[in-house]
Amino acid sequence: MTAAAAEHAVPRRILVTSALPYANGPLHLGHMVEAIQTDIWVRFQRLRGHECRYVCAEDAHGTPIMLRAEQAGVTPEALVAQMHEAHQQVLATFGISLDNFYTTHSPENRHFAELIYTRLRDAGHIARRTIRQAYDAERGLFLPDRFIRGDCPRCGAPDQYGDSCEACGATYAPTELKNAVSVLSGSRPVQRESEHYFFQLGHFETQLREFMASGALQPAVVRKLEEWFEAGLADWDISRDSPYFGFEIPDAPGKFFYVWLDAPIGYMASFANLCAREGLDFDAWWQPGSDTELYHFIGKDIAYFHTLFWPAMLQGAGFRPPSAVFVHGFLTVDGQKMSKSRGTFIQAATFARHLPPETLRYYFAAKLGEGVDDLDLSFADYTQRINADLVGKLVNIASRCAGFVHKAGAGRLAGALADPALQQVFVEAADILAADYEQRRYGKAVRQIMALADRANEYIAEAAPWQRIKQPDGAAEALATSSQGINLFRLLVLYLKPVLPELAAQVEAFLQIPPLRWDDHRTPLLDHAIGPYRPLAQRIDPNAIEALMQDARQDLAAAAPPAAQSATPADAAQPAPIAEQIAFDDFARIDLRIARIVAAEHVEGADKLLRLTLDIGLGERQVFAGIKAAYEPASLVGRLTVMVANLAPRKMRFGLSEGMVLAAGPGGGELFLLSPDEGAQPGMRVK
Repeated sequence: MTAAAAEHAVPRRILVTSALPYANGPLHLGHMVEAIQTDIWVRFQRLRGHECRYVCAEDAHGTPIMLRAEQAGVTPEALVAQMHEAHQQVLATFGISLDNFYTTHSPENRHFAELIYTRLRDAGHIARRTIRQAYDAERGLFLPDRFIRGDCPRCGAPDQYGDSCEACGATYAPTELKNAVSVLSGSRPVQRESEHYFFQLGHFETQLREFMASGALQPAVVRKLEEWFEAGLADWDISRDSPYFGFEIPDAPGKFFYVWLDAPIGYMASFANLCAREGLDFDAWWQPGSDTELYHFIGKDIAYFHTLFWPAMLQGAGFRPPSAVFVHGFLTVDGQKMSKSRGTFIQAATFARHLPPETLRYYFAAKLGEGVDDLDLSFADYTQRINADLVGKLVNIASRCAGFVHKAGAGRLAGALADPALQQVFVEAADILAADYEQRRYGKAVRQIMALADRANEYIAEAAPWQRIKQPDGAAEALATSSQGINLFRLLVLYLKPVLPELAAQVEAFLQIPPLRWDDHRTPLLDHAIGPYRPLAQRIDPNAIEALMQDARQDLAAAAPPAAQSATPADAAQPAPIAEQIAFDDFARIDLRIARIVAAEHVEGADKLLRLTLDIGLGERQVFAGIKAAYEPASLVGRLTVMVANLAPRKMRFGLSEGMVLAAGPGGGELFLLSPDEGAQPGMRVK
């Protein structure tokens, strides 16, 4: 047995989490980077025979949820339930194999939040003091940091959040922001006093330095932690004033736990809920000295919470710290941050409507490593990789060999390997690939697997069973080489099973075998009947990508703000900041016209679109508008609205869109048409 195999010969008990998606908007492709990275690692551990539990939850608390629910005219509980269902469906669509997807607005989470708080309080780690903070007098509430924008106090960059600067990376108190305004009302915040509760992080500097030196963090994260230690470990404000959607602090009426206190506790709550359902021993996993392993997958924007506050809270309250925290970078699209203005802010559900979700799993895996570098989604590169790797290399092996197994062997594989030496090359790759999966070097693993696929295709091309079978007495040789090809294909699919679970299930059905396990690489498939081959992967059609981008633009108003790529309360619903300034001449080029809606109808196959026929006094135009959630088509006929008349026509999969109507909405999925005052007529210019 090799060292790598021996290391994991004893089954491990592993608990894995990914960051909680915030319940204020749909999941986008940035969220899926983390979910897919986590799921691949979890599936690999299970494939190796380890007990690996994967839990997550809806991050349900905070002012943003309260305000978003208010905008939508529902209770916060109803909003959270709605988003929980939507998120759960998307995660399932992308094959995310969660054992439990729960919510932080739960009895379990309240229990553990209060337990941890009281233990920290009783041990002397909670301080109380009066602070001054920003208050929106018009809205009657204290403002979360992300609801204040202004000029960075360090570099002067405009339009920055109240807690950190995206331009220079500085962190600061919202009171330090220059020219600050409330994003809720636009008014200048005033300062008001309030008593708050603080977790004294500095009490845990020794334990945190030990955690940092334990190998639990990536080198880049350790370097960042060193900066935070040099700046000093400040007390952490864990309370918020009413009105606030969350859990009230037990000994402080009118004070609530800050969402970031109970959000990571949601990992414990979700697992406790799973334990109650499946009869697991919660304490055996979370008590100090436990032989279980605990891993968190998170985005680099929330490393501060997970590598400082969270380990300190756990240790201060008598629980075990994480075994490791795995931090990843952000998602960029075509080399730039996801952007609404460029139409590259793509909801995960929208992607899944147009392209196979499992292809995104493969693409992300091919580019993910163990570091914290950003990952770029280039649709040209995506198309090339899927078409070349999955279609041209991987499934091509099965499609070339299966027919000859049926022709030469009546669908039964040969009883011996035609090339045992080549088979052994593939078998010996297992330990190397296992080490790469374990260390999250998915891109390296995928490159090695595709190199093996190249060798398999070369073998088949040289063996040429299509020629052998034509020769006298050549059927046996054609069967032997084709059977060898099927065995190589089986190993490749096994090695890719953590990445492509759906494809693996199809191959298992095709080969008529039980679900593949990692140890199956040791034993070839011989003298075994297989089923008929059916296509296992399809080439990516560029038209599908164009349709996806069109739908992504239609989704913009419903999408959650993309400022933070991992799921955090920083993704809070809020009015969008003013866009980059344009010159008057740029605006003057836009020809806005009054239009009368002469016909409106549903678009078959579109979730959000209506097809509008518009009269602008110069003939009729067809426009597709994402307003289906707000209107029945019949109610729109005869109504006046405003359209961009000189927008270049754009071909969509439903037809040609010859302009754009103007609409507005709160960002919850509904868009409402802008309408002119009485007296307006079709064709009039809007100035």
